[in-house]
Amino acid sequence: MTHAAEPLPAAVLQALTHFDTPTICNALEIVAPSRRLNGYTVKPLVCPFPNLPPIVGYARTATIRATSASELPAAEQRARRSAYYEYVGTGAGPRISVIQDLDGASVGYGAFWGEVNSAVHKALGCRGVITDGSIRDIPQWAPDFQALAGSVGPSHAYVHVTAFGEPVNVAGMTVRSGDLIHADRHGAVVIPFEHAAQLPAAVDLCSRREEVILKVARSRDFTLERLKEALTRSAEIH
Repeated sequence: MTHAAEPLPAAVLQALTHFDTPTICNALEIVAPSRRLNGYTVKPLVCPFPNLPPIVGYARTATIRATSASELPAAEQRARRSAYYEYVGTGAGPRISVIQDLDGASVGYGAFWGEVNSAVHKALGCRGVITDGSIRDIPQWAPDFQALAGSVGPSHAYVHVTAFGEPVNVAGMTVRSGDLIHADRHGAVVIPFEHAAQLPAAVDLCSRREEVILKVARSRDFTLERLKEALTRSAEIH
C-alpha cells in the first residue's frame, strides 16, 4: 500500500475546495503541462448529488466483484472487510474512497455502496466515493457524502471487497493509495503533491485570461474583430 509520507497543510486542501474540478484541471495544465492527457476521469459518471461542493482528500483504494460470491470462508471474508475498514479509517485525512469494479462487461451488477456503506465511510473520515460500480439507496444516502458512480442499481448481488490499498483505475483515472483527489459533479482528478500549493495562483491566471474573452463575448457590442483582439490580449497575460 502506498501512502503520502507527509500530508499537505490543511490550508492547502481547504483552498482547493473553493474551485470546481474543471478549474483545477485547467490550472494543472499550467503548472503540470504533462497532465493534460492523463490523471482524471474520462468516462461519464453518475452524480446523484450535483449541488454538493467539491471534495478534496487522500485516496483509499479497493476493488470489488459482485457477479460471484467470494471464495473465502465467511470468517475470512468478514476479517478482510474489517481490515478494509481499518485501512479506510486510518492515515492522513480527509479521505476519499476510490473503488474499481472488476466485473468486466457486468460492471455495476451489484452495489457495494448504499445507505450502510455511505454512513460507515463518512464516519471513518471519507468525504465521498468515486467508483465505476453501482450505488443505491439514494434517498437514504449519508448527508453531504459525495458520490460519483458508474451507475445506479437496486441490488448488491454478491458484492464483496477483493483487495484494497493497490492501484486502481476508475473511469480512466489511475489512482494509487494516498493520492490527492479533487472531485465534484464533473468528475475527478489526481493532484500531484508537488503542485497542490501552486494551483490557486494558476487558477487566478486562468481566470484573468478567460475574463478578457468572456467580457467581449457577453458584451452587447460583440464583434468578431473585438473577439480576435481579446484573444490576443488574453494570450499576453502571464
